[in-house]
Formats: sequence, C-alpha cells, structure tokens
Amino acid sequence: MLPGAVGAIECLLEVPANFYGGRVALICHPHPLYEGSMDNKVVHTLARAMHQLGIATLRFNFRGVGKSVGAYAEGIGETDDAVLLADWLQSQFPDAALYLAGFSFGGMVAILTACRTNADNLVTVAPAVGMIAANMHPEPPARWLLIHGADDELVAVDAVKLWAEHLPRPPEVIVMSGATHFFHGQLVKLRHLVIEKLG
Repeated sequence: MLPGAVGAIECLLEVPANFYGGRVALICHPHPLYEGSMDNKVVHTLARAMHQLGIATLRFNFRGVGKSVGAYAEGIGETDDAVLLADWLQSQFPDAALYLAGFSFGGMVAILTACRTNADNLVTVAPAVGMIAANMHPEPPARWLLIHGADDELVAVDAVKLWAEHLPRPPEVIVMSGATHFFHGQLVKLRHLVIEKLG
C-alpha cells in the first residue's frame, strides 16, 4: 500500500532476477468501472514482457479497485495517483530510466502521466483516446510506442491513428492484424512485439 492523492493505493512491485538497475516501469490498468484491475491479462502481458528485458515493474489498482482507497475520478484523480507512484518508483531506483505503460483507459492515464514526469519511454496499448478532450493535444517528451488492434471493437483504430497523427509529437503507431481490443489469442504476439521494440 503506497500513498495516493486521497488515500492508500494497492500496488505490486516486481523485480525480475535479471534486473540490473537500469529501467523501471509503472503500468496502468483499464477502466476501473468495467472490471479493470492490475491483474488484467494485457497489463500482465506488458509486465511479463518488461521482466524478460530486466525491467522492474510497479502495477497498481486505481481508486476503488481492490484495496485502493477512493472512487473513480474521471481519469484526473487516477493521473494524480500515477504521478505520485512514478515519483515513488524513481525515489526507490534513482539511477533507473522511467518507463510508463498502460492499456485502454490506463493508456490514457499513462499518456497524461508522461506529460507530468520525466519518463524516458511510454508504451500505450489500445489507448481510449475518446476519454481525452478532442481539443487536448498532449506532448509527452518520452519516446512513445502505441500499439493497437486492427479489429478493435471498442476503440476504432482509424480514430486513434488520426488523433495520433495530429499530435505535436506523434508516437510510433503499430497496428496488429487480427487483434481485438482485449487481444484475445494475440497476447504472445503482443509480448514479443513489446520485447522487440523496447529491447
């Protein structure tokens, strides 16, 4: 349990055996009102990929999920908590590069968190871009990889590509053929892609 903006946040810090101190990552889960949690299979896949690369990870439950205190806060409070946790992670590993990652709603929280921290890398999977105001153009300074399923039934890939193209600092966008929003049957491919791109 770590301190958030309005109360304690349930977290899971995992340090792989091959961790050498160079990279740490904060990973954000999908929408808390739709059964999103740090145990989500896409979030878990992101963590496993990073562990294979020797990156320590901190997963956490947003407000009102699991043992985390508070209630859903429209992405604003969730971002405040993520910034605090990113700061904590850097305080524990002061010489490590900070990575931020997130899936769906968590992808948007990761983007907004990257704008308020000194993250080196940002990985967003199927970010729910409709949850950010249309006139908002975030400029995360981090190197940014955006992965989206070609058959995403919840967040249209064309809308995401159009949104990304008009950002001041567009991310690298990779569209995975055959992948839906939750990457059913595509998690191994997703993990290998993350390893390839972050390796």
